[in-house]
Order: sequence, then structure tokens, then C-alpha cells
Amino acid sequence: MAITKRVCIYTEEDVANHKSAKSCWITCRGKVYDVTGFVPDHPGGDDLILAHAGTDVESIMKDGDSHDHSDSAYDMLEEYVIGRLGTEATVVRDDWEAPDDFHPEDTNSAEDFEKTQFLDLRTPLLQQMWQANFSKSFYLKQVHQPRHLQDSARLFAYDIFEVCTRTVWYAVPLIWLPITANLFLRSMLQFNGPIPTFMSNPLLPFFLTSTVTLDAFAKTLPCFFLGNFIWTILEYGMHRFLFHIDEFLPDHPAFLTLHFLLHGIHHYMPMDRLRLVMPPVMFGILQAPFTRLAYILFPTPVANGIIAGSFTFYVLYDCMHYALHHTKLPAYLRHMKKYHLAHHYKNFELGFGVTSKIWDYVFKTVLPV
Repeated sequence: MAITKRVCIYTEEDVANHKSAKSCWITCRGKVYDVTGFVPDHPGGDDLILAHAGTDVESIMKDGDSHDHSDSAYDMLEEYVIGRLGTEATVVRDDWEAPDDFHPEDTNSAEDFEKTQFLDLRTPLLQQMWQANFSKSFYLKQVHQPRHLQDSARLFAYDIFEVCTRTVWYAVPLIWLPITANLFLRSMLQFNGPIPTFMSNPLLPFFLTSTVTLDAFAKTLPCFFLGNFIWTILEYGMHRFLFHIDEFLPDHPAFLTLHFLLHGIHHYMPMDRLRLVMPPVMFGILQAPFTRLAYILFPTPVANGIIAGSFTFYVLYDCMHYALHHTKLPAYLRHMKKYHLAHHYKNFELGFGVTSKIWDYVFKTVLPV
């Protein structure tokens, strides 16, 4: 289905960033105007228009004491229109508190799109993002205001691609725990001596478990625990500095689309059951540089033990992440559920820890709940 090109959408912050003679924007009656070329020709002098640069001028244009502008002035202004101000959807708020049994109301897709002109939840989202007509500022305001549907919103028009974006939570342990066990066994066996590579005989460690010694287990276990620790840093670091790279995100549809695919869609639809854990392909891509680094920095037996520990905590993280959104939990996990949901509905610039708050305390990003 073809997407009709819509007028560009900006925020008040976008307009406020253009308040000089070199780049002068104003708003009036909800529209955004770039009047840079008109500033030298303004009948009232450039000082008057620059005094209101980056702001809304509707009231000053109607002010009889200053100068009540004629209809022709408004007609002339239309020559400089570049877009309109977006209308915000407001769900995230500072006083939000998570109830024990959190079930948000479904979003009316038609009303939401009519109001915000952001993304139409009734049509595939990826093409809309790629053809984005809104600024980065408007995108970030909208994508961090959650919407809720009974079923997953489509990313792709074609089923063959769409199925790759949806992952049931139990796919994570089913796929990654056998790989983790293989790496752990391989680490112990390699501490005893060389064994064939994974590519030459991937299942070999499972047939040699009887040859594992206590000494090899004692050597692998500290590596495994180090991997657990390293994962906690990666969990916090990737969440804060990769998934929430908002400030440094280039204002271009390609980068906004990448942001949306990596993490934006999760904040946009945080209760989507099929997009709460990473698709296997996505985690496979993200883990590749880190596992490669481990093999560069450490001997192979040590690296395999560390990777096994990191993968174990990754599985714990993703399963816990799903549970924090959709499962009734015991006391500690119930508190972490409120903490994580507050990251979505109260303040997305704090509370980056999912399995624990350790690094939030260290880096002073704890979110009060």
C-alpha cells in the first residue's frame, strides 16, 4: 500500500533551535515557517522579527498596539511554510505509579493517528519510518509515549519478513542454553587439552562429558562467574548507550528507522508479548563483536568459559524482561517490575537496569519509584 507523503512535523524545541538571522523559524496557528529569507525585507525591521525568532508569533501578529497584520501578510507568510507543529500523545508522566496488576487500555489506532500523525498502527510500520516526515525531536517524543494493542503491530507487509520480528519468550532458552552448555563443556575440555574446533565437530563436548575432571571444572567456574559479571555491565551499557543513544542520534530517517528497530518499537509498544525478547538473529549480530573480543583477549578455554557465563545471564535477562512485563512475581522481582515499568511510563532517561539496579547506583541513574 502506498504511503501518502504528509507535511513535515516539528516540535517547539525544533523551532526554538532556529532563532538567529542565519536560520529564523517561527510558528503561527500551528504551522512552522522558515522566514530566514524574509528577515531583511520585513517592513518593521529585522530586529522586530528576530526578537520573536524561534517562538509562536500568532499573538504578536494580532496585537493592535504593535501592528495588526493584514490578510495579505498572512498570505505572504504561507510562502515560507515548511511544516506544522506535532500534537503530543501523553502517557509518560512523572507521577506515574505501577499497580501490582498492570493492564493498560488498548490504543484506538485511528484516533491516535488522527491526533498525532506519527505512525498508523493499522499499516506496516517500517515503511512509514523509512519515509518519515517528522523531525528527530518529534520522533523521540512520540516513540517514548507507549501505545497498546491486543496483537502485535506489523513491521513488514510481507509475512516472510514479519515472522522474523516476532519471538516467543521460550525461544531464547531453547536456542541459547544448548549453545551455552556447549561452550561451558568446551571450556572444561580445553583446560585438559586441545579438542577439534566447533565447526569441525560441534557436538563433540556432549560426548566427552565423562572425561571432564574436577580440576578443569574448578578452572572454568571462575571464568563463568566473570562472564556473569561482564554481562551485567553489558546489559546496562548497551541499554543506556546503544538503545538510548537519543541525544547523538542523527536527524535522518535512516537512523531513526534503525533506532526504532533496535529499541524504539519496544518503548512505543512495551506490552507487545512477541517483541519483548531479542530475535535470535538480532542477538547473534550483537554478540558477535563481544565474543570475538573475548577470543582476542583471552586463551580459548578462558574465553569459552566467560562467554558461557555471559550467555547464561543473557538468557536470564531476556526471560526476566518478559516476566517484568507480563507475569505476577515474588517480592524482589515484583519491585524490579515496578522499577522497569517506571522506565517506560515515568522516565525513560533513568532506570536502565533490568535484572538489578547495581550499575544504576554506580552511574547515578537510579529511578525513584
